[in-house]
Amino acid sequence: MRRLLLIAAAMMALPLGAAAEEIGQVSTVFKWVGPNDKIVVEAFDDPKVAGVTCYLSRAKTGGVKGGLGLAEDRAEASIACRQVGAISFSGELKDGEEVFRERTSLVFKTMQVVRFFDEKRNTLVYLVYSDRIIEGSPQNAVTAIPILPWAQAR
Repeated sequence: MRRLLLIAAAMMALPLGAAAEEIGQVSTVFKWVGPNDKIVVEAFDDPKVAGVTCYLSRAKTGGVKGGLGLAEDRAEASIACRQVGAISFSGELKDGEEVFRERTSLVFKTMQVVRFFDEKRNTLVYLVYSDRIIEGSPQNAVTAIPILPWAQAR
């Protein structure tokens, strides 16, 4: 049991990557006490690929536990990444490299976005999924961006 507590403490100390900017939200379930359950839409930029922004929608659990940050959010998420400028790379891209991570429970569950490069099709592929120390979820979503020239404003 002591080892499990040490692992949990170590997981809480890990950095969770770039922060997302909240774009908007909608309530899905009214709660008498605490915030409502909702779907949140967030945006984040790929830290190694300039010119790419990803939009993520995910469920956030409300109520008393959700308000205190103790609730476990559902594993479902949706992602759409888009080219928003000229694409350039800062550093070497590794397949399966984590570009975003957010805790979806107090300790054991996270939602992650990883990037792959499909060299044959010159396309960046982003995958969002949720995992847990003991058991993850097969639910996932994927999006792809073909790397195209970006027209310069005249």
